[in-house]
Amino acid sequence: MTTGRIFIDGTLGEPRLDHPEGLAVHPDGSVWCGGEAGQIYRIDAEGTAIEVVANTNGFILGVAFGPDGALYACDIAHRAVFRVATGKAPEVVLDGAEGRRFTNPNSVVFDPAGRMYVSDSRRLNDPGPAIFVREPSGAAAVWYGDSLAFANGLALDPSGAYLYVAESFLPGVSRIPVGADGAAGPRETVVTLPGCVPDGLAFGPDGLLYIACYEPSQILRVQPDGTVATVLADPTAHLLCHPTNIAFRGTTLFAANLGRWHLTAIEHAVVEEKR
Repeated sequence: MTTGRIFIDGTLGEPRLDHPEGLAVHPDGSVWCGGEAGQIYRIDAEGTAIEVVANTNGFILGVAFGPDGALYACDIAHRAVFRVATGKAPEVVLDGAEGRRFTNPNSVVFDPAGRMYVSDSRRLNDPGPAIFVREPSGAAAVWYGDSLAFANGLALDPSGAYLYVAESFLPGVSRIPVGADGAAGPRETVVTLPGCVPDGLAFGPDGLLYIACYEPSQILRVQPDGTVATVLADPTAHLLCHPTNIAFRGTTLFAANLGRWHLTAIEHAVVEEKR
């Protein structure tokens, strides 16, 4: 059975964990996340200590480690993606492309070639380009120019053939083929989730797609037959409270809770780890 626990409680200690939304697992096992005042936090692998390693003085959403080992963070206050490297001040690496400035940069993910994809949720009734790409060379472009229903979390499937995107107000998850030339193909609906607000996405070691729902507070999994199963739900919104981004470390799934001050660890979240 799937079990969940509080991995780190930052409610009253110092530094406090300030409504985390994005999180990523470092190769050393530590878990990094952002705060609503621009904090970049590092939590040790055991979940016993928090430190603030940097601050953008903005509002951090999705984060991901790049192939260079640095953390990349979406900041909606600055409408940009920052690169956060050890011992250096955060620096803006992308704030749009092709004359189009980000409105609401939300999630960031890297493909095996080192391309960085960024979702722009934009605003309601303000359609526009939903996904941008930055090449390893630094060149940037609009990758998917059509509007989506609040493009939120991103995840590449294990094969790298599709970029999955949570459309919070579809509500559901779509995928966009990644062509051999790197170009975006036509959008395909993967699953619709009536009554839910999907936010973060991650593929588990079982190859299946996991979905964090901001509302109601739950983690879902898309089964091999396309049906949706509940991994963990919290109707009291205490263990899970508006979970947003998620990330795996082995078979343990970590979730950020935008509605509270802690990170959740869900043990044995996967169906069966690939051998």
